[in-house]
Amino acid sequence: MTIGLLKEPEGENRVALLPESAKALIQLQVQIIVESRAGEKAYASDKDYEAIGASIHSRAEVLQADLILGIHPPTEEEQLALKDGQVLVCLFQPLSNKKLVERFLDKKITSFSMDNVPRTTRAQAMDVLSSMATVAGYKAVLMAASHSPRFFPMFMTAAGSIIPSKVLILGAGVAGLQAIASARRLGAVVEAFDVRAAAEEEVKSLGAKFVKVEGAKDEASAGGYAVEQSEEYKAKQQALIQEHARKSNIIICTAQIPGRKAPVLITSETVEAMAPGSIIVDLAASTGGNCELTENNQIIEKHGVTIIGDSNLPGTMPTDASKMYGKNMVNFLKLIIGKEGELMLNWEDDIVQNTCVTHQGEIRSERVKNILYPSEIN
Repeated sequence: MTIGLLKEPEGENRVALLPESAKALIQLQVQIIVESRAGEKAYASDKDYEAIGASIHSRAEVLQADLILGIHPPTEEEQLALKDGQVLVCLFQPLSNKKLVERFLDKKITSFSMDNVPRTTRAQAMDVLSSMATVAGYKAVLMAASHSPRFFPMFMTAAGSIIPSKVLILGAGVAGLQAIASARRLGAVVEAFDVRAAAEEEVKSLGAKFVKVEGAKDEASAGGYAVEQSEEYKAKQQALIQEHARKSNIIICTAQIPGRKAPVLITSETVEAMAPGSIIVDLAASTGGNCELTENNQIIEKHGVTIIGDSNLPGTMPTDASKMYGKNMVNFLKLIIGKEGELMLNWEDDIVQNTCVTHQGEIRSERVKNILYPSEIN
């Protein structure tokens, strides 16, 4: 089987496989072809790929591979040119991209979306969302610190005492927990909010205070993801978050709900009530943002507060982010590559079944089917 590695679009610095990960796949008896300069922005040259046994080709040639790898999906025009039965493995957010899913159904493309990997113990080694969230949470704190007019830690100096910054983390998933740990390492006083009751213990274990709103709906069926809350809960949540936001110098927003617009947790009134010079870093910017005033891919200032809208912070650390993504990808591909390097789709494997979005004109993932086509479910 031939596996093709695509160069990512302009603005994306990562690559789906660094040479070390490509080498691991070659050992599985597959042929790796790489689009010219695919790893350039992650500091991996064409010669690096050739040194481990891969070959360099044009984009058109790579798109003819049996199995195509990427972070972002190919362009719409390229998708329409794919051959029936080709396999595509990337991140394409099927829960909010119905047109793309239907295109793959029409073309009979076998598509795997790595953001659909189940949140189970066995699947942790393939969980690209957690890997990228780790990078984002870490970098969000560094970005906040570089924009802040205040120190993070407390200082006792000859010029007097400097009080530590107060940091509020909204969402205590992987990104939020990494942000807590990073802010604590820098010496800030940290508190965090999450609708999931299970997050409280994790937040406290990292030395942060947990901001608790009573009455949250925490559905086990959501597979570890946050779920939509009642209007009554949202009102209580809003009041408590505004109270804590007013006292915070830094807010890191990480709260997202798969397939839905990000919940608005910071209103314009909350921003106006914050101290001038405060910083908001919104990692949910691409899905609407947790802050009402967030503009995706923009750094703006409102009421003296700097608001950074960036959902692709992993792209600012392309070497390690690509290394993590590639390792996750290799671990997943081992499930669908046979002993002779052939494609082997075992539908009895829950990871393969749930990560696969489309195959032979049908939707394989029950999660995707339930959300995109609820009226067709009996």
